[in-house]
Amino acid sequence: MTEPLIDIRNMEISFASGFVKAVRGVSFQLGREKLGIVGESGSGKSTVGRAIMRLLPPTAKVTAERMTFHDTDLVAADEKRMMEIRGKQIGLILQDPKYSLNPVMRVGEQIAETYRLHYPQAGKKAAEKKVLEMLEAVKIRDPQRVFRLYPHEVSGGMGQRIMIAMMLIAEPEVLIADEPTSALDVTVRLEVLALLDELVARRNLGLIFISHDLNLIRKFCDRVLIMYAGRIVEVLKASDLDRAQHPYTQGLLASLPSIDNPPARLPTLTRDPSWLTQPTIGA
Repeated sequence: MTEPLIDIRNMEISFASGFVKAVRGVSFQLGREKLGIVGESGSGKSTVGRAIMRLLPPTAKVTAERMTFHDTDLVAADEKRMMEIRGKQIGLILQDPKYSLNPVMRVGEQIAETYRLHYPQAGKKAAEKKVLEMLEAVKIRDPQRVFRLYPHEVSGGMGQRIMIAMMLIAEPEVLIADEPTSALDVTVRLEVLALLDELVARRNLGLIFISHDLNLIRKFCDRVLIMYAGRIVEVLKASDLDRAQHPYTQGLLASLPSIDNPPARLPTLTRDPSWLTQPTIGA
């Protein structure tokens, strides 16, 4: 891999004055690729994504031997520098657009506001033109009409395309997508994934794709990190998932339903929640 866009070594994240350890010793690099982070709910995958953006609550304590975007130390950077990075250099796409978009602002105005935040010299007409171009780039038909709509007037799939447009309008180098398709039906999900794939390739971006869906990650991503109990337990090419060596990854794969050879009962994974406050054994 060429020089990484993001380089993280031994990231630790705790809450409640260190009593709750949500992330333990996480290390990885992101190049211009699609990197999947997979794990069950509570494994720490979304916490890692928000830590990169410095969007965790004040009660969180983040430490790392190294946590950089290019030459910027993301742990030590002041808020002014982080405001420059968020959106313009690293974009974040969240799970459900109806909770991310302002319900009392028209769609186009919100995207234009994002653009003018990072390019304050742009006038109103220039920003509107850029928004229309971006809506067209994410394959929204009749961008002029959608520009004037409110969030409650768009479907879930269109809302997610609008969020992608908003995150890409400032031309970031990295996108963090946190379960961006889980609220969509299957057909729309495939359309949004195809759009993301096309945009990432065309703009030569680095993408961190956070999900609990192993089948989706296997088809969409280049590499995958498997997280369990706040740790990365296995790193492998997405195409090599069937050859995973770690028992937890094998357990996740075994719990996937199969149409061709359905088992009488799917295996389940159990975990004592005390891992949050106790050292993890066997990870």
